[in-house]
Amino acid sequence: MSILEVNNIKKKFDNTEVLKDISFSMEKGQTLSIIGSSGSGKTTLLRCLNFLETPDEGTISVNGNLLYDAAVGHGKDADIREKRLHFGMVFQQFNLFPQYTALENVILAPKLEGRGKSAEEIIENGKVLLDKMGLYDRMNNYPHQLSGGQQQRVAIARALALQPDILCFDEPTSALDPELTGEVLKVIKELASQHTTMIIVTHEISFAKDVSDEIIFMDGGVIAEQGTPAQVIDNPANERTRQFLSNYNG
Repeated sequence: MSILEVNNIKKKFDNTEVLKDISFSMEKGQTLSIIGSSGSGKTTLLRCLNFLETPDEGTISVNGNLLYDAAVGHGKDADIREKRLHFGMVFQQFNLFPQYTALENVILAPKLEGRGKSAEEIIENGKVLLDKMGLYDRMNNYPHQLSGGQQQRVAIARALALQPDILCFDEPTSALDPELTGEVLKVIKELASQHTTMIIVTHEISFAKDVSDEIIFMDGGVIAEQGTPAQVIDNPANERTRQFLSNYNG
């Protein structure tokens, strides 16, 4: 059974159709990268999956459970929060709380959700995650005391803290200086090697090729091409994909 099933998702903003009948699925442990030009609908798709936007049409299912059906609607706010727990979201701009330390940022959501864990267990798990990110010695630092790469690694630890079914990245290196990009990509690559289920919206084409099991190329709100990295990057069948990769590679 697929861990994620997305069927016939459509989304409009005013009169602009941003997503046009998007359907795909992925298996547990897979890494799926979504590439394409700015404005192609990549981030909107990710935001729909995380229930930060409401699709106008379509369904979203995780582990065989229907989370969203546009014909029925979202439901209560509490239901939306519960559905959102299936996805961990890592944003472009980190979105850390400046008044909290790295550890406090990581454990805040688990403390609010509870899930039957004691405060001691939540704190210990937060420390383990920061250690996994190479930040154990920075757990008591505040965001302004951390580099951009370190802040993004804290954000990844925070997303992992609620043990989501699927970890989502929205261009996780776009706000970083080039010399800091590598440390974040290294963490994501390590998560992929551990078969963490991930969806990555990225402009890092070579990284997407290296880390992904599947790649989706979006263009004009549709999936123009989907397949393995060898198919989509090395031997694209779609002329628009070839044009995009040619432009990207300069």
